[in-house]
Amino acid sequence: MSTIKLSIVTPNGSIFNDDVKTVTLPGKEGEFGVLPGHSALVSSLTVGVIVIEKEDSTEAVAINWGHVKVDENSVDVLVDGAIALTGGKDSDLAKNIEAAKELVNSVKESNISVAAVEARINSFA
Repeated sequence: MSTIKLSIVTPNGSIFNDDVKTVTLPGKEGEFGVLPGHSALVSSLTVGVIVIEKEDSTEAVAINWGHVKVDENSVDVLVDGAIALTGGKDSDLAKNIEAAKELVNSVKESNISVAAVEARINSFA
């Protein structure tokens, strides 16, 4: 099965760098998916959840805002803030979900449905 290289970087460093089957990103104009061989594009990202499908698992990362550059072989995501929503012990996951909700609520854009993003975050609990 073909994969695409995904990297997610914050000002504090890299939080994800691996090959994935697909990635779904929260674009300013709505969510969009990226598969291997995708056409090149650059897009702004808004508060939301990045859903990462790997060969054997699904992971998620909540973000506040950022940018993405896509080409046929890679997806490079630069975000201001990010919290992983999957992996680790249950207590770590609960802490991460609360931190993700705080991150989402820190964004004060009127066109963002914070309730919808929080519902998406809660789906990973």
